[in-house]
This record gives sequence, C-alpha cells and structure tokens, in this order.
Amino acid sequence: MDATQALKILTNHAGNTFEAAEGARTRLTEACAIKGTDLTSLMEAVMVADSEVKPWADLLVRIERHGVREGLDRQRAKATEDLVSYGIALSASLVTNAARLHGHEGLRRFLSATSGMGIDDDQAPAEEPAPEPAPAPEPAPVEIPKATPAQKRTLAAIEGDNIRLQEFAIGKGVKVMSEKAERPRKDMVEWVIEQGWAKYTGGTSMSAGRTVGLTAVGTAILGG
Repeated sequence: MDATQALKILTNHAGNTFEAAEGARTRLTEACAIKGTDLTSLMEAVMVADSEVKPWADLLVRIERHGVREGLDRQRAKATEDLVSYGIALSASLVTNAARLHGHEGLRRFLSATSGMGIDDDQAPAEEPAPEPAPAPEPAPVEIPKATPAQKRTLAAIEGDNIRLQEFAIGKGVKVMSEKAERPRKDMVEWVIEQGWAKYTGGTSMSAGRTVGLTAVGTAILGG
C-alpha cells in the first residue's frame, strides 16, 4: 500500500489506543470518588491500556522523524528487540510486576497489529520541473524577542527534541524528562511553549509522553 494509506491506518489505530487509555483513566478517577469502590479491575484496565499506548506513541514520533515506512520498520525492530531481551525479573511490588507483564503483551499486540504491512517508499513520483518563479521581495526583518538567561537555558535544553513532558501516574503531575544532563523546570517549558518559542513535536497523550522542540523563533532567540 502507499504511504498515505498506511499512515491513515496507523494513525487511526494509534488514536483508538489513546482514547481507550484516556477512557480507562477517567473511569478509574471517577471510581476513586466513590467510597468503598473496588478499584482492582479498573487499575488493571489502566495498566493494560497504557501498555497499548506506548509502542503506538513511539511509532508516531518515529514516523514524524523518518517517514512512514522507515518509522514503522524502526519501531517494529525496537519492539522485537525488547521482546527478545525480555526477562523475568520479579520485583517485590505486585504492581510493578503486573505493569511489566502488561507492557510485554502490549508489544506483542503492536507487532501483531502491524504485521504484514507492505508500504511503498514515501517519496512521491518525479514530476516535470516547474518554471522558475520570479524572485520574491526580500522579507522584512523579524524582531527577535529578548530572553533572560534562564529562558535561554530552557531553550538550549529543548534544542534537538531532547525534552519530553510525561505523566507517569494519576495525580502525580506531569514531569520533565530530558536526554541531556540539564533538565529545565516544567513551568519554564510550558511558558516557552505558550510564547511560541517551542512546540510539541510528537505524541498526543501525556501518559505516553509528548516531545518538545524549538520553533523558528526559539531557534533565532537561541542563536542571537
């Protein structure tokens, strides 16, 4: 199938898993407000739904960076590697053990759902070169906003899509995850996003994690 059709199928499947995870969390949250409610099955439903979300959220990030065909190939290879290297390392926590097992099954279901998807190259057919357009007038210079040293440090940490905002547990709040040594405060990351200096570049659910990257304005500020 062509890349456009494959992307639609994969995006729809990912969206369904995200909606299921949000629904499971909503039902658990509502049940917590009712005294005496047995939460065991609802907590397990959240873990099952979250295990479904992670490989699909990672897939969308890889597709955005590498294209549909290569993104899917890379994510399937990563899921397969994780399954092959999976080992039984039981924890003293029953919840941790259950989450690991559900994560293992989530990878299996992802590989099963994406098995046999033959995708054409993402490149479009070659077209006849269009006539050279008339040169556009020089754009007016854009004024670069001034940033404080702390704001510039936040932008530097975000540069290269190294920052991810993620909610690991209900009620624990969103945390800033960083692939660099420096990890900025959450409120600083959210502030530069509000200013249009940064934006979300991947992921649709905080439970799965959303990557953050610089906008053109943020890059200009950092380079100024």
